Parts: sequence; C-alpha cells; structure tokens
Amino acid sequence: MHGYGPMPQQPTTSRPSPATLTTVRVILVALTVLSCGLLGWAPMLRLAIVTRRPRDWFLLVVVIALNVGLFAFIMATPDDPDQMSDAAALFMMLWILGLLAGVITYYLYAEIRHYNTLGAPAPYGAPAHPAPPLPYQQQHLARHQQHQPRQHQPQQHQPPNPYTAPATPPTPKPAPQRLDQVRAELDELSDYLRQENKDSRDGEGR
Repeated sequence: MHGYGPMPQQPTTSRPSPATLTTVRVILVALTVLSCGLLGWAPMLRLAIVTRRPRDWFLLVVVIALNVGLFAFIMATPDDPDQMSDAAALFMMLWILGLLAGVITYYLYAEIRHYNTLGAPAPYGAPAHPAPPLPYQQQHLARHQQHQPRQHQPQQHQPPNPYTAPATPPTPKPAPQRLDQVRAELDELSDYLRQENKDSRDGEGR
C-alpha cells in the first residue's frame, strides 16, 4: 500500500531519434555481412539489451554458439581451396548464408517492432515524463466538488444611478368629457334658439 501520497512512477524507456536508429542498424548489419556472420552476435547482443526479453538472450547464446562452430569449421578446413571437397564448401556456404539471413532478418524485425510499441518520440520542448498524478486528498476533493449541487446565489439589486435622468411618465390622453361638454352647449344653444323663435311667433300672433 502507498498511503495517501502520489503513486510511484515506473521508469519509461526513451526512444532514440529515427536517424540514430537507422545509423546503428546500418553499422551492425554491415559488420555482420563483412565478417561473413562471425560478428552476428553483435546485433543480437544489442537486441537483447534493448528488449530485455529472455527469448532474445537465449537467441544470443545460440548465435554465439553458431559463430564459434563456424569459426572452428573454417579453421579445420585446409588452406588450399583445391583440397576442400565440394560438400565441405557447400556446407560452409549454406552455414554462412543461413546465419546472415537469420540474424539480420530477426534483428531488424524485432527491434523495429519493439520501438513501434513505444510510440513516436516526443517533440522538441515537450516534457519527457507525464505529470505526476494528484494525491488522494486532491482527487477526493475534486470528486466531491463535482457531485456537490450548485447553490443558487441571491440576485443582487444594483443601486440607482444618480446621473441617469428619471423616466418621464407618459402624458395622459384627454378624456372624452370635452366632447360631451361641447355637445351639451350646442344642445342648450339650439334649445335657446327654438325658444326665441317660439316667443317671436307668439308676439306676432297677438
């Protein structure tokens, strides 16, 4: 158990640049080919160190045994090529070609696959290691804040601005009482005129 502190980080393997990997592969393959397979243990040793797999260490031991056997077979053959039998020459040629093909093919395949599983190298300026995880207390507090319901904040009333002019109330429309008053005056005037006409007629009749 690790208490409440941050979890320990596992060491991560940094990936070299593609140019460095290509240069190393070309050098190891060239050494293997130029030595007729006698230095085939060099790329297998690098592969075992890089991958750290038991299978690669076992294959390294097998390649070393084949190299020692090939070297002993070459030393046992006569120095004069004419004295070497065709079967011995064919056997040595197949031994060298098989060792070269097996070592180079497996080395390139296993190393390329290993670095592909690590992913692409980090760009320039990016952090090489991820940020450490939050402690247990901070994670628990963050989860509590996420599940806590939001409280409604009371609305704050803004004080009135003394520099703003008060809104003027709308002007009330004149009521229809004025029209009624005019009509009443007209009715009185008409009644008065009819009364005057009636009185004048009565006076002439007398």
